[in-house]
Amino acid sequence: MTGPARSTRRPRLLSVLLALGGVLGAGVSALLGNITGNLLSELSVTALGSASLGVAALGVAASFLVEWRRRQRAERSATDHAVTSATSGAPTLPRSDGFTGRRGQAEAVVELLDPKHAVAVVGRRAVGTSWCAIQAANLCRSEFPDGQYYLDLRRGGRARSPREVLTALARVLGTAPPRSGRADDLADAADALRGQVDGRRVLLVLDNVDSPAQVRALLPPTTRICRLLLAGTGRLAALNGVAAYWLAEPEPDDAVEMFAVAGTTGGVHRPQRADPRRDPDVRTIVELCGYQPRAVTELGRRTTTYGWRHADVRHALRRAADTPPHQRVDVSPVTELVVAQDTAYHALGGEARRLWRLLSLSPVPLDRPTIAALARRRPDRVAALLDELADGAFVTGASGDRYEVRPLLAPYARMHLREAVPVRRRVNAQARLTRHLARRAERQVTGLTAAGPLETDPRLPADDPYDWFTLHQDLLLAVVKVPAGAVRALPRRVRGWWFRLAVASCGWLAHAERRDEWEDLCRTVLSNPTAQQRPEIAGWAHNQLGVVLRRRHDPYGAMAELSLAVAGQGRRGTAQARMNLGLALLDLGRLDEAVAHLELSRRHRAGGDRAGQALSDLGLGAARLARGDREAAHDLLVRAANTFRSLGDSRGYAAALTNLVLVHAAMGEYLDAAQAWRAALREYETIGDPTNRAAALLNAGAALLGTAPGQADQAAEWLAESLRLREGGRVDAGLGRTLLHLGDAEAARQRPETARRRWIDAAAVCESVGDEDGQRAADDRLASAPGPTSG
Repeated sequence: MTGPARSTRRPRLLSVLLALGGVLGAGVSALLGNITGNLLSELSVTALGSASLGVAALGVAASFLVEWRRRQRAERSATDHAVTSATSGAPTLPRSDGFTGRRGQAEAVVELLDPKHAVAVVGRRAVGTSWCAIQAANLCRSEFPDGQYYLDLRRGGRARSPREVLTALARVLGTAPPRSGRADDLADAADALRGQVDGRRVLLVLDNVDSPAQVRALLPPTTRICRLLLAGTGRLAALNGVAAYWLAEPEPDDAVEMFAVAGTTGGVHRPQRADPRRDPDVRTIVELCGYQPRAVTELGRRTTTYGWRHADVRHALRRAADTPPHQRVDVSPVTELVVAQDTAYHALGGEARRLWRLLSLSPVPLDRPTIAALARRRPDRVAALLDELADGAFVTGASGDRYEVRPLLAPYARMHLREAVPVRRRVNAQARLTRHLARRAERQVTGLTAAGPLETDPRLPADDPYDWFTLHQDLLLAVVKVPAGAVRALPRRVRGWWFRLAVASCGWLAHAERRDEWEDLCRTVLSNPTAQQRPEIAGWAHNQLGVVLRRRHDPYGAMAELSLAVAGQGRRGTAQARMNLGLALLDLGRLDEAVAHLELSRRHRAGGDRAGQALSDLGLGAARLARGDREAAHDLLVRAANTFRSLGDSRGYAAALTNLVLVHAAMGEYLDAAQAWRAALREYETIGDPTNRAAALLNAGAALLGTAPGQADQAAEWLAESLRLREGGRVDAGLGRTLLHLGDAEAARQRPETARRRWIDAAAVCESVGDEDGQRAADDRLASAPGPTSG
């Protein structure tokens, strides 16, 4: 290695010294011209100036000479690596040692060479395309007695230009090389090559083809018996006249076979070791290596050479791949070996390698804006990098224009991340991802209840407000839940954004009535060490759990969780928890306690929290109504309705109107009740809230029956719609009351048998949910109703 390096550096060094001599000579002459003013100095200036110009010209000429010699050596080097003709008696193709475990694939390439003039073995870099092509060429050696020629287009790690490829082939086959790199000169040289091999049974094997431009001039090779066998990336499949044979990563059994064979050919025999083919740890090892042939074979050889235990190798790789990114783990020699063998990764550009490592932070696909925020790159730059990664089979696409690391390479990518990126930078990237998601989720949750249009993704339909959350739900839940199993608390830079993302995600799950996932997310937050260190996070989670349990009609469980929320937060933080606790007590019939907590909730609200004040007024108004204080309930509900309307909160406004229907009906203000239910129903038509819309229809139907029995048909229609909205859901008191009043509507329509069936169903439902008042009302109606008519 020393000799060639010196011979290469000497001419370059000579040309540099000559050029520097010319520059220094010009500088000296200028200095003398400034100091001396006599004739002697002028003569010296003239002489030195002429000498300096000559030296500079000599340096430029030498540099051109050096560059010409360098190109000659490069062409000679490429030619030297082209294997000579079979007539010379030398081997015509490289050996294909190490190509194990690929049963039938080389034979399939040989079969393609029979009818096709040009065949390309294509696949991800370092997946074994060179091995497969060389093995296939050796298998069909006897079919090409006129010669087999092999040329490596990436010798020394540098891709050959189209001119260099044609020059190397021309020197071997005895034709004229191209005079320049222009298209017409390349075409002339390629035609000369075709004429030389036309009518001869010749096989040309071109290995490591990086770009179609390197071989495009050779296509089609000939119309007769010459064959062209290529090995390179997937871009060769787009060439006209080329039959592509795709070579993927080996199957698990094939990868294990590679591991085992590499261990037996390493020169060390260890008979006491178990057969790797029957060791389950070896199967896990090759899986963590992504079934990449180079890594698998080298790891198999080193394992046997150094006597590493398979269990220790598996443990080292598993720890490097599965440890959370914010935790520090020393990189083992095993991991360094596997990472060093990933030649496809090292062939990428620096930015593409960085982006691929960062993508491994997410276990689910990311869209382009999220990737841009994670990598801190412009969207157009991200698009170019994603194209480079996709071309190398590093990433795969998903719906919604999202991308992720190929699942096969995910452990490999995390090893690269841990080996190349320090902990601080990994934490910063994790914080960027969490911050971006938290901000977008907060904007989307705000849009769910806002009066204006939602911020929607242009790739998604605009008619569904949950599209962004539906598309990214796996990512949101994964980012929130991943730290749950961490031994230590989240880093400080991630903790705040993680909590904000959890709050926004729970807001969406609550809005979408996905109660199981809502509860699971809250319990995940509670199990995190961060919640144990910060009482406000634990209090928020207990409050959310209380709301979930209350919606599931478990008032006792809700009261327990909400009591923990009240005890774990400060005065301002307990306002919402106290309001929810008051509502849970209201469900249990403990009216005085409910009113007391709701009053405290209203008192603890911040002065500028108008939405919170309106929520407290709404809950307190419902409690006052249940206690029989109609005037106070009326004032509170009217104030809540006005506040919600001014804030543009349609959901809160409709809920306040629904309760006002009951107040006006109880006070005998039937006209006001009718106006309230009509306004409430109009609001519910504009928002997707089937649960509260069913309650509004129930109140409107019951009030209409009490005020205008002649409109029983309209009341029955509303109550039937309320019943339809409740079908398939949980059995609760609302379902029993809907059946009760639907029976009243049928009785008013002179349908006694149908009414009786409705009352029987209402009594059964009220009994099952513990609604004693509803059950008593249903029994009274059944007792006073005439018996069923006989057939």
